[in-house]
Amino acid sequence: MKKVLVTGAAGFIGFHLCRRLLDEGHEVVGLDSLNDYYDVNLKLARIKELAFSRNFRPMRIDLADREAMERLFAEERFGAVVNLAAQAGVRYSLTNPHAYIDSNIQGFLNVLEGCRHTKVGHLVFASSSSVYGANTKMPFSVHHNVDHPVSLYAATKKAGELMAHTYASLYGIPCTGLRFFTVYGPWGRPDMAYFLFTRAILDGRPIDVFNNGRMQRDFTYIDDIIEGVVRVMDRIPAPDAGWSGESPDTATSYAPYRLYNIGNNNPVELLRFIGVLEDCLGKKAEKNLLPMQPGDVPATYADVDDLTKDVGFRPSTPLEEGLRKFVDWYRGYYKQ
Repeated sequence: MKKVLVTGAAGFIGFHLCRRLLDEGHEVVGLDSLNDYYDVNLKLARIKELAFSRNFRPMRIDLADREAMERLFAEERFGAVVNLAAQAGVRYSLTNPHAYIDSNIQGFLNVLEGCRHTKVGHLVFASSSSVYGANTKMPFSVHHNVDHPVSLYAATKKAGELMAHTYASLYGIPCTGLRFFTVYGPWGRPDMAYFLFTRAILDGRPIDVFNNGRMQRDFTYIDDIIEGVVRVMDRIPAPDAGWSGESPDTATSYAPYRLYNIGNNNPVELLRFIGVLEDCLGKKAEKNLLPMQPGDVPATYADVDDLTKDVGFRPSTPLEEGLRKFVDWYRGYYKQ
């Protein structure tokens, strides 16, 4: 058995990862601050679902609490750390920028320091498709330059990639960054569009559809995300012997560092997404068509060839199947 630290354990992706790791027999320490960015009761319900296993230990710690993080790493010895805790949300970063620095920069630094001082075998950390920012060349590749973020959230995620590379280079910590593409599914985040749409449609309220519904997203079902994370956890990155400073590859390094996209590799226009959701709900949406908001990008589309080549996995859950499973969960959880 391997002891794994999962930060953001009460979050959407963290919850599903903890459940998978527990099913596989790992000992899991699940860290979460249980902040009120969205419904704390949903976070507590996720933790309750994990409490079935005696191998799960929840801990309420804020990543930005340096002393608490130092104590955690001093008292435990983790074979692997998966950092999923972060202040999420592009639009929220426009009005609450300091929350992103506290969690995504200061908090991640505390994780890196803990890994450094306890010689953790592998740090896997969540990045985001938002790092592609102003890029327009599709599909987005981890080998593309990503120096033009369009939100502070994206900038902090790019900064996290750079910080991890620095620690891989200086201290030899194996680090793998995962750029997630628009994750959806049961137990999802209430601030995400598909969740807001579902609630509004069932309540008979109009939904806000930005960019007049023309935005495209590489919607990725949660089970595909978790399968990718678990496979990557077992593949500790090694220095790339062919890496050259004259033509540096952004996805690899002379250090034990690697980046991967995890996306469905199939962008879907928002209006089609809404249409599939309407079919699953058996109810039509009243649409309030709006222009694009600051910080948003018109399209995302993941190149996952590196993931497929290195770990033998390519996300493929059809939108119709994934949304049906989400709607089934939503109706059951909220008793609708």
